[in-house]
Amino acid sequence: MANIGYAMNEESPKPHKRRARYTGTHPRKFAEKYKELDPSQYAGDIEHIIAKGQTPAGTHRPICVEEILSILDPKPGEVCLDATLGYGGHSEKILPRLGPGGRLFAVDVDPIELPKAEARLRALGFGADVFIIRKMNFAGIIGLLPEAGGGFDCVLADLGVSSMQLDNPERGFTYKADGPLDLRLNPGRGKPASEMLRTISAEALEKMLFDYGDEPHAKDIAKAIKTSRVPVVTTARLADTIREGLKKLHSKISDSIINKSLQRTFMALRIGVNEELSVLDRFLELLPWCLKPGGRIAILSFHSGEDRRVKKAFARGEETGLYSKIAPTPVRPSPAERRGNSRSSCAKLRWAVRSDKPAQ
Repeated sequence: MANIGYAMNEESPKPHKRRARYTGTHPRKFAEKYKELDPSQYAGDIEHIIAKGQTPAGTHRPICVEEILSILDPKPGEVCLDATLGYGGHSEKILPRLGPGGRLFAVDVDPIELPKAEARLRALGFGADVFIIRKMNFAGIIGLLPEAGGGFDCVLADLGVSSMQLDNPERGFTYKADGPLDLRLNPGRGKPASEMLRTISAEALEKMLFDYGDEPHAKDIAKAIKTSRVPVVTTARLADTIREGLKKLHSKISDSIINKSLQRTFMALRIGVNEELSVLDRFLELLPWCLKPGGRIAILSFHSGEDRRVKKAFARGEETGLYSKIAPTPVRPSPAERRGNSRSSCAKLRWAVRSDKPAQ
């Protein structure tokens, strides 16, 4: 009995877990891409995937890094904010420029990806004294001011959805894989897209698709979804419903045009589910109160509705004297970056510099 008791107290080795098996020569499903999902062990494979212009599963490639660093120009001792942490690619480049004495605040609403980003950056040596992370929406930026010393020297907001969210079928962001039709950035808040589609009217859905996705077939897609006899509760069901509806009404429509409509529809539903544009409006309204005199702001957008809001807010700020300088035109990713990372192709980067005029 003594020997048995001793054996029970010993730390037993963890059982070996076999990796996901797949057919063919290359994994296709997200869960099967074991090398991409373990970059620390397969660094060479990750480099090969990136060299081909692809984004490894479970990771994200930050866009316009050099352009953003040039605009924000973070310096030792400054206090900065990454308002959309995501994978942490931009934060990773900003943090070394703030020492000694500087701090970077970072916020995100995603409870699934936020701990992963924190663990990755903590492992690189960025402790809680220089890298402060908060799970919150960037519309609440003003609540950080007491802790930040009254204002920020530079602020970055990357409004794009992270590749980790797009690639994981369990999040419901893509039509390319079957999964629950969720689309929430924070699955713990609000209702999933499937529930929204069940209750929204055809007219309201058409307006959402047109306003948030610039979708030319908004009316036809809304009609197909609302008249579907099969409940639209998965990404595959939504994609099939759109394909069937468009082909029924437009017999000669090409697959490439349908795929564009699928991309725009999923984007519009995501924006609607997460109320992204109203949140952005609130953030832009609060920014002048949150920047120190001479503070720099850079915003990376991926949708015309986002870019219009940023452009107008910066223009109003310049007219009222709150911004001393704004971007005359958006900065675009370089041709090399667009070739190497297709997800950067629609990005637009705008910037502004805070004046010393007090905000009213």
